[in-house]
Amino acid sequence: MTMLNTSDAKISNAIAPEYERFEQTNRLQGETLVRRGTVDIYKNRPQVRLTPHLHVIKIGGHGVIDYGSKIVHPVVEEVGELSLKHQILVVTGGGVRTRHVLDIGLDLGMPTGVLAELSSKTSDQNATMLAILLAKWHGEKIISDELLDLPKKLHIGVLPVMPGTPPYGLLEYSGKGHEIPVHRTDTGAFLAAEVVGAQNCILGKNVDGIYTKNPTKYPDAELIPEISASELLAMDAEDLGVEPKMLELMMHAQHLKAVYVVNAHKPGRITSAVEGKPVGTIIWCR
Repeated sequence: MTMLNTSDAKISNAIAPEYERFEQTNRLQGETLVRRGTVDIYKNRPQVRLTPHLHVIKIGGHGVIDYGSKIVHPVVEEVGELSLKHQILVVTGGGVRTRHVLDIGLDLGMPTGVLAELSSKTSDQNATMLAILLAKWHGEKIISDELLDLPKKLHIGVLPVMPGTPPYGLLEYSGKGHEIPVHRTDTGAFLAAEVVGAQNCILGKNVDGIYTKNPTKYPDAELIPEISASELLAMDAEDLGVEPKMLELMMHAQHLKAVYVVNAHKPGRITSAVEGKPVGTIIWCR
């Protein structure tokens, strides 16, 4: 009869635990959920699209709201009138106050998660202001938890407005070599559009689209009419004009085909994007 020594017994117990797992029969039974082939059995399944006719319009804080009434009021009028014919979700950026709090927080050595919490407050304030300005068109501020209520709200004529900061908060992680949160309001607008199965996502900024170089610094910068997310990332430009994290996520989109980047300072550009006309820069989700 073969006897196990102490070390053999420890190995045996590690392989065959003393107690068995209570299982519920399902196709993922016993899976770690991180094995690469785990969800192969679900490939090509259709996903539910809550709002397939929705247009998500991000009104940038830095690019639009910080310019005050001369720029914001015409944008509000344009978006409000669009909401009479189209389903619209307005998403707000943070702007100058976000940059101010990040500057102070970085100087004080705050962790990335704390910076995310602090910076989220400004896009929330901007959402409150835009919802009030859009009251004439039934503007109502919502939070990310209310995205599942969108079909009902749109059906009764509400024009929803939500802050664009994704709800990572303290769980936000640092980016590549810096502490500034990588999930910011471009990314938040894209994620909101993708999760509800929206028709498209439009980013309203203070430039005509994506350029080969920063157009505010280089007069010879050329506008890029259309480009894929992967191509834009591969350019490895000093300033992409949009958040790199959004581009990374776009390459895995299930519903959205593209993201429009348009100049919200020019009346009619947002309307053209909603109507599917070639305007600004179209970034394809691939």
